[in-house]
Amino acid sequence: MNHQQYHVTATYIKKRIAPLQPQIGLVLGSGLGGFVDQLENPIVIPFAEIPNWLQTTVHGHRGRLILGQIEGRWILVQQGRSHFYEGYSAQEITFPIRVMHFLGIRTVILTNAAGGVNPSYSAGDMMVLNDHLYFAGLAGHNPLIGPNDDSLGPRFVGMVQSYDKSYRLMAEQVARDQQIPLHQGVYACVAGPMFESPAEIRALRMLGADAVGMSTIHEVLVARHMGMRVLAISSITNVAIDSIDTPLETNHAEVLEIGAKIVPRLITLLRGVLGKM
Repeated sequence: MNHQQYHVTATYIKKRIAPLQPQIGLVLGSGLGGFVDQLENPIVIPFAEIPNWLQTTVHGHRGRLILGQIEGRWILVQQGRSHFYEGYSAQEITFPIRVMHFLGIRTVILTNAAGGVNPSYSAGDMMVLNDHLYFAGLAGHNPLIGPNDDSLGPRFVGMVQSYDKSYRLMAEQVARDQQIPLHQGVYACVAGPMFESPAEIRALRMLGADAVGMSTIHEVLVARHMGMRVLAISSITNVAIDSIDTPLETNHAEVLEIGAKIVPRLITLLRGVLGKM
């Protein structure tokens, strides 16, 4: 992916939404697309109509870009994302975040469906990310691999401040005010598409992971490379299975079902945070 592609895509989107200027970018994960029903005056652009934009092949990812107004702000919502396990490169799946930056967006809110690794977590909980384990990136499947474009960001990116502290505090305050249970924790990003084995879950727990999923951290890295502020929220859609002595098995249908049930609380949390930003 290169500057010319970013420019072409951003120019197309600008023409479709003119004269409006989105202030915040929001990416919706599996089963969480219902948030878009909250948007006022929506402008909907299917991914298939956007130059250079990838198509998502995963059930539960609608594949639309929507500009809408909420809590007095214009936000650009990516309803669904592409994943590394779909056969795309790390650079390709982070293309939308680069485009958001070219559109003038400097804050992104990333959401995902995740498995609960922390034994105190239950299906239906939510977690604000405060750190991560980026296994795919550490193994070399990293969107910053290759020549660095100094006009976008530095060669070496610090990740200590990946998740904006003031935004995390906002989310905590909203959750308290609305009596919504909300954790803060560490998200482990794995490549997928298989769900983790019990031994892998036990290993992730030993390494300090509270939740595990197959997305988001690629986007976090690219956003931080360009100096964008990040808030990331996981919906805990299943409790990760850590024993082979069980008839249970994790499946995507369960992820979508629980994700849909979390949406009302996620909407309340997001509206509260957007109102404070």
